[in-house]
Amino acid sequence: MNEEMTQQLAATAGRLANAAEALDRVLEKLDSQQEALNAKVDRIVAAVEERPEGDGESARAHRLEQRVAELEKANTELKAQAARMTRKTLSPLVTAVLSKSGADPGDKLDPAVVDKTLQSLSVEQRIAVKAEMARAGFIG
Repeated sequence: MNEEMTQQLAATAGRLANAAEALDRVLEKLDSQQEALNAKVDRIVAAVEERPEGDGESARAHRLEQRVAELEKANTELKAQAARMTRKTLSPLVTAVLSKSGADPGDKLDPAVVDKTLQSLSVEQRIAVKAEMARAGFIG
């Protein structure tokens, strides 16, 4: 591997690490939003269960059931958004490096092949690249 390729790979590894950190922050935000929605649903359910049935209560209960359904739909959409935000591809540079070393980036990669390919990187860079590849589902 020449010096320019090594520098490009190192830069790519840095970008991958930054992307992983950004993704972690987004997922933490989505988790907190989901927890807030769950808390609201729990409060609504508790309020419905505590109230005695009376005139107009069935209409109020119907509205609450609709609201619960809306919140559950929003929760499902947030989960789908989180799933879409996970990275499922590798950068062209990483794909090219893997192809040159004989690995097929379209399949699950053998950790030994990845180790051989990334041996010119520092330990921290290798860890960052492997973590991103694992998140993307390319290594097990």
